[in-house]
Amino acid sequence: MTIRILLFASLRERTGERALTREVAEGTTAADLLAELRRDLPALRASGRISLAVNEEYCEPERLLRDGDEVALIPPVSGGRGCLQRERSE
Repeated sequence: MTIRILLFASLRERTGERALTREVAEGTTAADLLAELRRDLPALRASGRISLAVNEEYCEPERLLRDGDEVALIPPVSGGRGCLQRERSE
C-alpha cells in the first residue's frame, strides 16, 4: 500500500522534509508507521509526542491504514502562557 506522509511545523524543520511517500504492508496501523519513521528518520526520535491525522481527521494510533491514505504528523502545539492583568487603581 502507498501512504503519503505530511510533516508539520518543527517536524518539518527537524527532518527537512515536507512530505514523504512510503510503501507499507496491509494491516499497518498509524502507530506502526510512526514507529517505522522514527527508526528511519533520527530527527523524529527526540520529538516527543506526535499527534496523528489520517485523511485530515485526528485518529487513534491503532487506526488501520488503507492504500492511498494521507497521514499527517503533528507536533505538540505550545502556546503562550495566559495571564490576567489586574486593573491598577490610581
